[in-house]
Amino acid sequence: QDKGTKMTEFWLISAPGEKTCQQTWEKLHAATTKHNNLSTNSKFNIPDLKVGTLDVLVGLSDELAKLDAFVESVVKKVAQYMADVLEDSKDKVQENLLANGGLLEQQWQAEHKFYSSSFLFIFKGVNQIDNDLKARASAYNNLKGNLQNLERKNAGSLLTRSLADIVKKEDFVLDSEYLVTLLVIVPKLNYNDWVKQYETLAEMVVPRSSNVLFEDQDSYLCNVTLFRKAVDDFKHKAREYKFMVRDFQYNEEEMKADKEEMNRLSTDKKKQFGPLVRWLKVNFSEAFIAWIHVKALRVFVESVLRYGLPVNFQAMLLQPNKKTMKKLREVLYDLYKHLDSSAAAIIDATMDIPGLNLSQQEYYPYVYYKIDCNLLEFK
Repeated sequence: QDKGTKMTEFWLISAPGEKTCQQTWEKLHAATTKHNNLSTNSKFNIPDLKVGTLDVLVGLSDELAKLDAFVESVVKKVAQYMADVLEDSKDKVQENLLANGGLLEQQWQAEHKFYSSSFLFIFKGVNQIDNDLKARASAYNNLKGNLQNLERKNAGSLLTRSLADIVKKEDFVLDSEYLVTLLVIVPKLNYNDWVKQYETLAEMVVPRSSNVLFEDQDSYLCNVTLFRKAVDDFKHKAREYKFMVRDFQYNEEEMKADKEEMNRLSTDKKKQFGPLVRWLKVNFSEAFIAWIHVKALRVFVESVLRYGLPVNFQAMLLQPNKKTMKKLREVLYDLYKHLDSSAAAIIDATMDIPGLNLSQQEYYPYVYYKIDCNLLEFK
């Protein structure tokens, strides 16, 4: 099907069984396909659950609403973090999350180990994923942050960046009692001045001791050797000409340690990447399945509260087409408005789409829950 018109939004609805539940399903299917496929539909089978008293169901309904919001937030956190971790390859997020149309039914059908009364079980499982995600994300982000800081030190302007990978031992006079080598940042515009002036900026500068060691867009990095006692003089004078002396001591041990640290962090990050992505895939799937289970429980409880006992309703999963959502709403309303005489009285004929916003949950004569997978899409 044309991907452009498919929504990654699903409507999970239920309606009372007519003579049979099969008939309810056929009626819906016929109505939505009569006008150019308003939606892609599938049956959503919910096993018979034990029904407690009405009070228990009402209480359960509130609890489930909270659980639904919590599980959804975890599903989206895991998805979002997957996108963060896959930095450059966001297009891979989709295949790693598998959150496209087919997934809902497949996941649901494949995972028919229905958690009937296992409210706590779902909460514990998803809470565990949430806590693990915090711990794993924090460890990985620390590593990533430290690596980025080091990388930042190795980039940027010559005034601030690390010079460890630029300078070599032979650029310096080392271990001399009297002589010292300084590193100077010379703006390219002033380079001719430098060549002319550096030997005379102070007394006791070693002639022809300056070379260009490195350049970036704006400046050259030059060395110059002079007597230690002339250093202060030289720095002072250099500043007048816009030559900046960098505070730098050549220390092989330190530079080696920096490089090793960078390699270590980089290797660690690579090592953690694979297992982390695998963990995210598995736990996204777990959380997602739990989320669909919660939706199923909500449909069950809500259907019994609305349509009464004995349990007799058909749950159906619709994937609306983007362009015809409004039309789909109208078709559903016509199909099910008889379920709710009070709604018919409240709804004014001028309203565009039948649906009342009662306490954030849209109200329709049929049981309706939205499963919004849009936030699992990354551009």
